[in-house]
Amino acid sequence: MIGRALVASVLALQVPLAPAAVRDECRPPRGTMQVGESWAQKRLDPKRVWSLSTGAGVKVAIVDSGVDLQHPQIRLAGRADLTGTGYRDCVGHGTAVAGIIGAQYMQGVLFYGMAPGARLLSYKQTASERNGDPDLLVKAIKAAADEGAKVINVSVSTSDLPSLREVVQYALAKDAVIVAAAGNVTKEDGTPVPAYPAAYDGVLAVGAAGPNGILSNFSNVKTPVAVLGPGQGVTSTWPGRSYFKDLNGTSYAAPYVAGVAALVRARFPKLDQAQVRQRIIATADGATGSGKGAGMVNPMLALSAILPYEPADAPVVAPPPPSPLAADAVAKVPPVDHDAINLALIIAGSALGLALLLTAARVVIPMGRRRGWRPGRPE
Repeated sequence: MIGRALVASVLALQVPLAPAAVRDECRPPRGTMQVGESWAQKRLDPKRVWSLSTGAGVKVAIVDSGVDLQHPQIRLAGRADLTGTGYRDCVGHGTAVAGIIGAQYMQGVLFYGMAPGARLLSYKQTASERNGDPDLLVKAIKAAADEGAKVINVSVSTSDLPSLREVVQYALAKDAVIVAAAGNVTKEDGTPVPAYPAAYDGVLAVGAAGPNGILSNFSNVKTPVAVLGPGQGVTSTWPGRSYFKDLNGTSYAAPYVAGVAALVRARFPKLDQAQVRQRIIATADGATGSGKGAGMVNPMLALSAILPYEPADAPVVAPPPPSPLAADAVAKVPPVDHDAINLALIIAGSALGLALLLTAARVVIPMGRRRGWRPGRPE
């Protein structure tokens, strides 16, 4: 098993690299340089909650296909390659997951992650589009827990294995929130079965929803889903300093929830992993039906709701109100001076009367002079 000694500094695991010919075949699908604001970003609106939390300092482990080290919006705090194929992301999946969780905000770029303040740790567990070796999945989860990751995102799935069950319990005991994809179902799958580690007790299992909020038809309903995340037609970062649109899968819904978990852990550092999971579930947008869990994850409520069953020493949810102003900070309105008002009215009336008198005099006096001041004769 992989211990702390092998991942302590830069998380560089000592594994042999694949031959150069194999590494040169790393060609993920081509991305695009043009990116717009996706419906998922509009729905969850992460910028709205950054005044409360950005996930600052929270270690988030990404167990996936690696992460593109050259993307300008992704900053890794550590990395490990368990596959022996190098750190490059030859699939694109891990880079997309990392971007959804913690892509940095850049002026003029309409895409950014849920928790840009989080410290991202990449554990490359697969070098293909498949879920990879289950043994490497076990090693990655243990290494992340030993490294002190407070959130572990697992966007791959496998069958129920004793070693996987044990390492999940090990990570939970280390106070890590494990967020896992509920799994995708296709016509070729036949009868759907629960996906692991998402189906284990204590794991925050995530299903996928589309722009209309309806459960995606590929989202596995056999897995006991806790909450939903945007997992249909989403956009994220991609290898080659690019982006990819129209991503589909519960594996892309999970990192949205993992990002929210990082926000909550930074906002409420005294809550343990079970309480963080409970808060995310309790504040989700309500839903009913198989595979929907508690509904769509709600970042704002997860950070601002007051839950009566949380410990009494939990931090205050809302920022403390500003100190009240001093009594003499604002000058009082002076009382109305009625005498001054009356005097002003008298002066104004006198001036108006004098003006009318002068006007009349300018008309009458010339007429009187022309008649020699004799009274007029009737016609």
